[in-house]
Amino acid sequence: IINRSDFITGPTVEKFEKAISDYTGAEDCAGLGSGTNALVCALKALDVGEGDEVLTVGHTFVSTTEAIVNVGAKPVFMDIDEYYHFDLNPCYKFDEIYLLLNPPKAILFVDLYGQTPDIDKIKKFAKKYRIKVIEDAAQSFGAKYKDKTIGSLVDLTCFSFNPVKNLGAMGDAGAVTGSKKLIDKVKMYRDHGRRTKYDYEKVGYNARIDNLQAVVIQAKLKKIDEWTKRKRKICQKYTEALKDIVKTPKEAPWAYHSYYVYVIETPEGTRDALQKYLKEKGIATNIHYKFPTHTTKAFKDEYTEKLPRTEYICNNILSLPCYFTLSERNQNFIIKTIKEFYEKH
Repeated sequence: IINRSDFITGPTVEKFEKAISDYTGAEDCAGLGSGTNALVCALKALDVGEGDEVLTVGHTFVSTTEAIVNVGAKPVFMDIDEYYHFDLNPCYKFDEIYLLLNPPKAILFVDLYGQTPDIDKIKKFAKKYRIKVIEDAAQSFGAKYKDKTIGSLVDLTCFSFNPVKNLGAMGDAGAVTGSKKLIDKVKMYRDHGRRTKYDYEKVGYNARIDNLQAVVIQAKLKKIDEWTKRKRKICQKYTEALKDIVKTPKEAPWAYHSYYVYVIETPEGTRDALQKYLKEKGIATNIHYKFPTHTTKAFKDEYTEKLPRTEYICNNILSLPCYFTLSERNQNFIIKTIKEFYEKH
C-alpha cells in the first residue's frame, strides 16, 4: 500500500468490500472511515432527514444518537428489555392509529455488547408500519441471529472496526452492508455526494475508508471466528463462576453472542465500590455505558423521555476484562477477587 501510494479508494477497497460481503452474506458493502460515518451515511441512504422520527435506545455509545441528530432527525428513545436491547414489547409510546397515519421513518437498533435483539420481531413491526430498519452492529461483528451471520438481515447494517472492537483496524474504520441499490447511495454519500469526480448529486461527506485500514481488517478477518470462540469460552467461564453472586449476561435463545464486552449487573449500590476494589487489586474495568445518551448534556434539553430500566441498568453495570488472550490465571484472579469483595460486603 505504502510503496504504491495507494491510500484512498480503488481496487484495495473493492477487495475489502467483497471480503465483508462474502463473510456476512450481504449483497454489497461500502467501506467507511468509521462506524459513526457508517450510521450517518446509512440514515441518509434511507432518506432519513429533517424532522423524521427514529426509534432507538439511549443505552448505547453516543454515536447512535449522534448520527440521528446530525442528519436532522429526532431520536425517539425506547426502554430496554432483559437482554439490554431495544424493547418493542409493547411499543408504548404510540397508539395504533398514530403508527398507521404517522409512523416513524426508521428504527435504529443496537446489538449491544455483541448480541442481537429479536430481529424478526422488529422486522414484523417495521413491515406493518412501513418503517425502514438499520442495525447498529458496531459491537457485534461475527455474531449470528438464528444461525445467520449478521449483515444481511435488515435494510442496512452498520459496522465499526475501531481498534477496540473484536475485529479492529489500526485506526478508525467502518462499513455498511445491504442491497446494491442502497449501498450505491451509501457510497455516494461517503464520497462528497458524487458518483463521478465532479458530478455532485447530493450534499455528502468525506467518509471514505483508508486503504491501510482495509487491508488490516482483511488480514484479521481470517481470524475473527477463532477469536470469537475464545472470547465466548472466557465469558461462559465468568458466567458459571459468578452467576450466584452478580447478575451475569443473559444470552438470547436466538443469538450467537460475540461478546464485545462482558457486562455484569451488580447488586444495587455496590458497583462503584466493587470497581474501586478491583482497581486496588490491579484489575481494570469499565462501564458500558455510565450515562444513557438521553440524559447527557448534549441531548437532555431536547429529549426528556424517562427510561427507568435503562437508567437503573446504567447505575449498576460493570464490564470485566474479556479479551481473547486473557489467561486462565488472570481470569481466575479476577473471579476470586470479585468473590472476595462480596464476601466482605
